[in-house]
Amino acid sequence: MLSPSCCVPCAGSQLSAPPVWMMRQAGRYMKSYQDLCKKHPTFRERSEKVELSVEITLQPWHAFKPDGVVLFSDILTPLPGMNIPFDMNPGPVIFDPIRTMEQVNKVTCLDPAASVPFVGEALRRVKAAVGNEAAVLGFIGAPFTMASYIIEGGSSKNFAHIKRMAFSEPEVLHALLSKLADNLADYVRYQADSGADVVQIFDSWASELQPQDFDVFAGPYIKRIIDSVRVTHPKLPIILYISGGGGLLERMAACNPDVISIDQTVDLADGIKRIGPDFAVQGNIDPGVLFGSKDFIEARVMDTIRTARSLGTRHIMNLGHGVLPGTPEEAVAHYFEVARTAHLRL
Repeated sequence: MLSPSCCVPCAGSQLSAPPVWMMRQAGRYMKSYQDLCKKHPTFRERSEKVELSVEITLQPWHAFKPDGVVLFSDILTPLPGMNIPFDMNPGPVIFDPIRTMEQVNKVTCLDPAASVPFVGEALRRVKAAVGNEAAVLGFIGAPFTMASYIIEGGSSKNFAHIKRMAFSEPEVLHALLSKLADNLADYVRYQADSGADVVQIFDSWASELQPQDFDVFAGPYIKRIIDSVRVTHPKLPIILYISGGGGLLERMAACNPDVISIDQTVDLADGIKRIGPDFAVQGNIDPGVLFGSKDFIEARVMDTIRTARSLGTRHIMNLGHGVLPGTPEEAVAHYFEVARTAHLRL
């Protein structure tokens, strides 16, 4: 077991198994979570009530003992603290989508301790529960992804509103992205100060951008967050993940995170070669593999570990996307067991 403080910098040393966890590790595939949902049916109650968030966060810890424990929360959680109300019904709904400069001007500075104190308290309790046996992971949404929800009014299939703004009124989008970047950097700091050993940045929708537009509307704001946090928290490891981001790997590297999380659409060896030797990598097993046989799961986990080791790359075992609903818990247990004992299987 690697201590939390060195979990990312020393990921996947040649003498040990790599650290292992899963995106969306806490939640929907676990029966214990499903049972809890029957008593507490709203997502915001489960993620914003400290006792429930901590209980859900620790469910996979008690079941599987991963090396990373991911806070049960949501990327949109800090929005009300920026004067952007939202709810889940069942997906995200922004009550007043932002589409003018006048609306952007009403977005306020985030004071996490005042607006989301439950996040800090949940992190402190999770940290107390796992001690030095696992790293505690916090996370944020990247500015472009957050802006996508804020401007579209929720989830979107074609991102027409944000692209219309980007390509016809870019000054409005830049003003919003700038505010979001500064607020989210403060949110990262708050999570770190509350007990997060590592923070992951999710840019779920950046792959909807053409690469040259990523260079304008996404990459600079990710880098702004990372650079800002490094001034105050230089030892905090930061992971960057872009769903469907295979075409953006070199641009992800230019944002200079500590770890680049590679999704399952990319050949891991190719991805490592493209980003260069300066980064640890996370990933990148297809979540669907966990519907396979135990032998198949073991073969894929070991192939992934061997690939990273053959290139001398620091590696965190993870999926290429979040664990899927309906995934058998015994398959998840086998995934963790194989990864944890990988050094004995090589």
